[in-house]
Amino acid sequence: MQRKDDMPTSTDQLGQRNRELTVLNEIAHALNQSVHLDQALEATLRQVAALLGLNTSWIWLMSDETGEPYLAAAHNLPPALRDNPVKMGGWCYCLDTYRRGDLKGAANVNVVTCSRLKGLVEGTGGLRYHASIPLYAKGKRVGVMNVASGEWRELSAEDLRLLNTVGDLTSIAIERARLYEQSVETGVANERLRLAREIHDTLGQSLAAILMRLETLDALLDSDTDREKLSEILRGAMTLARGNLEEARRAVLDLRAAPLENRSLQRALEDLVKEIGSRAGLDVRVECVGGHPLSARVESGLYRMAQEALNNVVEHADAKKVLVELTSTPDYATLAIEDNGHGFEVESDIEGRHGLIGMRERARLLGGSLVVESAPAHGTRLEIRIPAKETA
Repeated sequence: MQRKDDMPTSTDQLGQRNRELTVLNEIAHALNQSVHLDQALEATLRQVAALLGLNTSWIWLMSDETGEPYLAAAHNLPPALRDNPVKMGGWCYCLDTYRRGDLKGAANVNVVTCSRLKGLVEGTGGLRYHASIPLYAKGKRVGVMNVASGEWRELSAEDLRLLNTVGDLTSIAIERARLYEQSVETGVANERLRLAREIHDTLGQSLAAILMRLETLDALLDSDTDREKLSEILRGAMTLARGNLEEARRAVLDLRAAPLENRSLQRALEDLVKEIGSRAGLDVRVECVGGHPLSARVESGLYRMAQEALNNVVEHADAKKVLVELTSTPDYATLAIEDNGHGFEVESDIEGRHGLIGMRERARLLGGSLVVESAPAHGTRLEIRIPAKETA
């Protein structure tokens, strides 16, 4: 039985309520600072860690396209997990429990053993256990927030209640961010429709006018029509063609083409290697790790670079096998293409390889880098690395 001296006073309870309200206010403020999902989640994890004294936290979200989990944000992961994306990919004990619907609320940090840390000793920062907070939006499974402490700290009932409320706030922020992304995509789609109508109304009509003039000119060539008259028709067609060319250039600059054609980057890469492998007789494989969403700009750039790299392999490498690896985490996106072809001297030959120069420039524009490793008779490996800030 609890002694009278140990009973919480009204002052204690008021202090606890004020603390909880302060925590929730800080987290709500952080979530409201940005409509971008990555930024909102990272801000939430920082606030949870700072205000509850939990040194590590991370959030899994469920992909709308595949239903698979991916690491959406992390704060202070131990090296064993941070430096090993494979360890932070796919399903685990808490996610399997969540998928079955058995993860009803935040569990005590002493109870849930992290299956991803099982068997690891070095680089864990003392972490073994975590609390798991399920995230739902309108009854739909959104993801899971995990919070941990290397001191095996047991969370109080108030802490657990607070974490569940934080989970509700985070779920709302996730839904809002996704709705914002959908509105942006709708705006892009509407812009493409506008450009399509403009192309039809301007370029299409101008091309029809040019064709009519050229057909008139062709019909008059075998007649006795005055040369000056023929020249006038030709000059008119040329004037229309020049104007049409300018319109085409402007439209191309305005149009943000979508090489993925509404496919995920993984699916687009799989289709690409299948087509190139079949055409060139190559054994090409794709391996994807992480599944963290990338911006349309980064996905497009990585796809174009993969396309260029594979075409280079076909034209120059005389390879039999190619491996394409895509790794995407909250910190970076990496695309690696490795072949078993005849290779080349990197220092002396790379300046003359326009495809590699173009890929390096495209990576630079995305804030990243391209590293080339090759040697005669030892194949070639390209690695493109884009920082997380460019993938958000």
